[in-house]
Amino acid sequence: MKSLPILLITSLIATGSFAAGYTGPGAQGAISTVSAAREAADETPVTLEGRIVRQLKHEHYEFQDRTGSIEVEIDDEDWPTTAIDEKHQVRLQGEVDKELFGRTIDVDFIEVLN
Repeated sequence: MKSLPILLITSLIATGSFAAGYTGPGAQGAISTVSAAREAADETPVTLEGRIVRQLKHEHYEFQDRTGSIEVEIDDEDWPTTAIDEKHQVRLQGEVDKELFGRTIDVDFIEVLN
């Protein structure tokens, strides 16, 4: 019986289920557009779909969707193994980082859509 909690924890870690939250309709703080992210509070979760159109500086890029563009920060270790250019459609997951002169997105995960 003692092995059941260990098995449960192991399966949660293996599937990543413990780290994700609900992001569907009605979720608190579910931001899905650049225009909404520009107005969101600090640390609000976001999931954005669009394109990374250019590099601004090391680990900083311009991301664009149908509603506008915003600076995103992507740590080197968070890039997928697939090369990405300005033509690729991507999904970014992360959070809003409210700064003195605007907002950026701190990206935790990138998924290439095409």
